[in-house]
Amino acid sequence: MPEIVVLPHPEICPDGLAFEGEKGKSLLDNLLEHGIEVEHACEKSCACTTCHVIVREGGPTLSPSTEDEDDLLDRAWGLTPQSRLSCQAIVDDDRLVVEIPRYTINYAKERK
Repeated sequence: MPEIVVLPHPEICPDGLAFEGEKGKSLLDNLLEHGIEVEHACEKSCACTTCHVIVREGGPTLSPSTEDEDDLLDRAWGLTPQSRLSCQAIVDDDRLVVEIPRYTINYAKERK
């Protein structure tokens, strides 16, 4: 079982967290199952960027990103070369270190 380390985030996970993840599940599902409430406005359908994370270590061991994911990531706040949509990144056996960006773009929550 892979270790997943979540770096501290001021609101979502102030102290950070390390846990044993489950291979074959999305990174998002692993995070949610361990109490890390990452936004996922499109219900994991690869239609938004609210579940954007930065994979600081272990990124190459995740499932490859698709063209749809890459296109959406272009709209994510704080995009880096290590950015992934956690709903699309399937976990393998290796250790991951994940950073949740401070902000997200969630059009469903925006006030008009």
